[in-house]
Amino acid sequence: MSPKSEAPSIQEQQHLSVDGHAREERPSKLPRNLSASTLKKLSKFSVAAATATSSVKFVPAQVPRKRRLQTLAVATWSVMIVITSCTWIFLWSIPPLWPFLTIYLVWALFIDRAPERGGRATGWMRHARFWRYFADYYPASCEAELPPDRPYVFGYHPHGAGALATFGTEATGFSKAFPGLKPHLLTLTTNFQMPFYRDILLAMGICSVSKKSCSSILKSGPGNAITIVVGGAAESLSARPGTADLTLRKRLGFIKLAIQYGADLVPVFSFGENDIYQQMPNEKGTTVYALQRKFQAIFGFTLPLFHGRGLLNYNFGLMPYRRRIIAVVGKPIHVKQHDKPDLEEVMEVQQRYIAELTRIWDTYKDEFAKTRVRELRFVD
Repeated sequence: MSPKSEAPSIQEQQHLSVDGHAREERPSKLPRNLSASTLKKLSKFSVAAATATSSVKFVPAQVPRKRRLQTLAVATWSVMIVITSCTWIFLWSIPPLWPFLTIYLVWALFIDRAPERGGRATGWMRHARFWRYFADYYPASCEAELPPDRPYVFGYHPHGAGALATFGTEATGFSKAFPGLKPHLLTLTTNFQMPFYRDILLAMGICSVSKKSCSSILKSGPGNAITIVVGGAAESLSARPGTADLTLRKRLGFIKLAIQYGADLVPVFSFGENDIYQQMPNEKGTTVYALQRKFQAIFGFTLPLFHGRGLLNYNFGLMPYRRRIIAVVGKPIHVKQHDKPDLEEVMEVQQRYIAELTRIWDTYKDEFAKTRVRELRFVD
């Protein structure tokens, strides 16, 4: 007798079709139950996400329209280089515009000398409502008495955005505070090699910080004034809330320039300027500091690793915090005109300049720098 065939098992029956024929086995579904380790990982991820979300302070829905416009103005100016660059690239995608763009580029780079000859400031640009919102975001203000019967060299400290609001626009009422003066905020020459962006700067009266530009403005006659952010990129690396470390001791060029043209030196200290951003640790000797100084040596400027707030939150992003900035304009320091001042003469004027900056700090620190963590320091 042939052996009796065994009945298929339950598992085998699941693999037979209705008519008893074998069918292709399908992969089983994933288990519905998660392992303990997987649940633990998901739990940690959820907690981290919840913590990050709870730590971000979002902007409430009910914010006055004026404050929103102030934030928008600051955000727009913060990315103005990006906006103008993208516009320039986009226009090159339209072939009929190529001849006009080429002519403009040649004119801007090789013909136009406005950045070195006092710019071409226009009243409507300096008085635009946009700048009023920009200045009110902080807000900024100034005070002093300066007769328009001589040229001036303003030294702005510390490095920051307040210089633009005070000297690059009429948002803080510069012309009303100093009638008869023609301000020229100075910036890097490379900024005037950027299409469209350069024209915005020139319309604001902003010029190149080159020696030729400074000379052209100062010899134009009484009432002309230049503003130099003396500390420059190096000073921005030491900018932290509650501090006032000024890069000044080795900066003698602007003093020599003032003596050569018989221009009064006017120190300007901007309280609150270092409070609008947080910067990651980059003390001297660290790798971050070395890389930033190397970048500065190559490109002429540096990039502080900072953070501030965002458009829709108060503690995460690249926009500056809304902090009060007060630009205090000091008493003018009279200098005797000399074509070739020696080092001793320059150092003597520098000591008077530092003394006036110190006077400004000591006079107003308890009013405008209540949260300071240390006193004013002069470095490098």
